[in-house]
Amino acid sequence: MSKLPTAPSNWKSLLLPFIGLLFVFVLFTVLIAIFQPDNLEAFLSSRNAKTVITQTVIVGIGALGMTMVITSGGIDLSAGSQIALTSVACALTLNAFAAGDPATISTLGMLVATLVAMAAGAATGAFNGTVSCVLKIPPFIVTLGTMMIARGAAEGIAKQSQVRTPDNTLQNFMQRNPDPEWLILAPGVWIMLFLLIVVAVTMRYTVFGRYIYALGSNEATARLCGVPVTRTRIVIYTLCGLLMGISGAMSYAFLGSGDPTTAVAKELDIIAAVVIGGGSLSGGKGSPIGSIAGALIMTLLVSGCGMLNVPDWSQKIIIGFIIIGAVAVDTLKNRRQIA
Repeated sequence: MSKLPTAPSNWKSLLLPFIGLLFVFVLFTVLIAIFQPDNLEAFLSSRNAKTVITQTVIVGIGALGMTMVITSGGIDLSAGSQIALTSVACALTLNAFAAGDPATISTLGMLVATLVAMAAGAATGAFNGTVSCVLKIPPFIVTLGTMMIARGAAEGIAKQSQVRTPDNTLQNFMQRNPDPEWLILAPGVWIMLFLLIVVAVTMRYTVFGRYIYALGSNEATARLCGVPVTRTRIVIYTLCGLLMGISGAMSYAFLGSGDPTTAVAKELDIIAAVVIGGGSLSGGKGSPIGSIAGALIMTLLVSGCGMLNVPDWSQKIIIGFIIIGAVAVDTLKNRRQIA
């Protein structure tokens, strides 16, 4: 029986995304110093660093789930819609707990609301995995359809408007300056780091993690090695959806309401974070740590462009070229390995 592949142990490949992050930081520091010197102090401030890290949370948590999917050779285009749906589910649950006393929402209510968001995301992910595996439909097509279904469901249950809630502690999870101050960073950041550890350990040190890399490397070989392909793929998509649910709860915390129109095209940012972080769209490669670094790069690009007063449309063009470049580099690597 062939040996299943494991997570890559090449430290150089793991460090590359962080080298890229450092390069982007230095590049924008130089550009801002030359063209917008008045903004340099603000760009280098701890305030801006906290802002960048906090704004990375939603994409970062989503990228952790997408890392498992892409590494296994799949794709999930419904990520943004899942975030919108789960943020609405979170807000509606909070309102249900506030029905008795609109002025307050208990800790239990916030916990249940988060669990409901996670359950809604997990159910959507399980749907993606089940339909794709059982009906043998490419995940690109299935998740493209789910993208519309989840977005429509979000708009429907929210009655095509934002779901506002009474003030509650969950809304503080994405504050740049946390309360209590000893946390230093927003609670959402610590949640992202905790999930990073969980996903990294799972992918690197568990049998399930080996299954993920095996499916992405060669599904036929993985099947011959005894990997339960269908069940594993369903679990992967379910876990991805669960993480999108947490991302949706953080989106609610960031906006202060459940918004069915939020996270439009966010799946592209999430996929880009994974690819920039060293993941391969052909499967078999992916690093949770690299994906978080990729998400930080995406956020830093937006922050740097803002400091340079680069128009929003130009930012999208720049990010688009970066995505193409990252995929091109990955393609060239694969060709060299085959050769």
